[in-house]
Amino acid sequence: MSADATPAPTVTRAPQRQQQPLPPAGAGARRPGQRDPFLDNAKYLAIVLVAVGHAWEPLREGSRAVTALYLLVYAFHMPAFAVIAGYFSRGFEAEPRKIGRLLTGVALPYVVFEVAYTLFTRWTSQDPDRPISLLDPLYLTWFLAALFIWRLTVPLWRLVRWPLPLALGVAMLATLSPSIGDDLGLQRVLQFLPYFVLGLLLKPEHFRLVRRRAARILALPLLVCALAVAYWAVPRMNYAWFFHSESAEELAAPDWYGPVMTLATFGCSLVLVACFLAWVPGRRTWFTVLGAGTLCGFLLHGFIAQGAKYWGWYDSAWIRQPAGEITVTLVAAAIMTALCAPAVQRVFRRATEPRMAYALRGRELRFGHNR
Repeated sequence: MSADATPAPTVTRAPQRQQQPLPPAGAGARRPGQRDPFLDNAKYLAIVLVAVGHAWEPLREGSRAVTALYLLVYAFHMPAFAVIAGYFSRGFEAEPRKIGRLLTGVALPYVVFEVAYTLFTRWTSQDPDRPISLLDPLYLTWFLAALFIWRLTVPLWRLVRWPLPLALGVAMLATLSPSIGDDLGLQRVLQFLPYFVLGLLLKPEHFRLVRRRAARILALPLLVCALAVAYWAVPRMNYAWFFHSESAEELAAPDWYGPVMTLATFGCSLVLVACFLAWVPGRRTWFTVLGAGTLCGFLLHGFIAQGAKYWGWYDSAWIRQPAGEITVTLVAAAIMTALCAPAVQRVFRRATEPRMAYALRGRELRFGHNR
């Protein structure tokens, strides 16, 4: 080739984009000591709704208004927790340090409170022969079992191409399978799974999107409409579909109801979760610090909720009047607020956040959860 010949232009191909349905492990993980006020506020407000929902349970009979509020709250408060749990699990990897944290922060509290609730239920139900079964979660301990299983599956959702449709498919199939039974609350584990997987897919900008002024304005009429629909639906539908704890057959419905109701409740719950998050403050407030203690409040308040029935707190006639129902609501919120306080966390830390240094090998495993 002559010296003055023009070299042929080099054609460079744009690198082919690879689909990455989930962020890589550790992406978006917070640095130690760094907390997001918005998420702490959301956790606190959601856990207050959990306590209020449990306080409303004995008031549902004979009160359509309380039942409608109960239905509305149950349509989104546990989905919101599952979404937030998924978001916080984005950085989970099957490495020894994080497996150790999962054992000490989730598995061991499950064992402790499963035993504690069984003993407490023996007393309050006057059934001294009630067996202790770690395979059959009692009352609210199912969420710890679910969280343990969900986090172990995070690497799987990072590998598959369409994680959310797959999780929805699993949930739909679960409603067709009454033989799954109550072991580890697997019906709830599988039916709430899509919310957890959705949380894995979320990024900070998605939360900013629902907190825009337009979203807040839209959230109010949507919540009012949802409450009206719930009031209409109380005598017309089985709201146990929102508990996600039974199959279609167990709810006395045709099999095809299961997949349809899975999609319907998922869509409904997502809209309500977005409405809820739209009005969660993004700045630090007086209750932001309480968001770090929601696990403590969640695990402890069940003793009071169950004990209230045994102690006859709902026996008075005035409790079922509007003034009594408002009082029950405020008391439940106040008790949950107190149980989430840092002082209460310190007192019960050995039960809610037990250490297993003696049972784990290696300094990184024993002390990684404190870093």
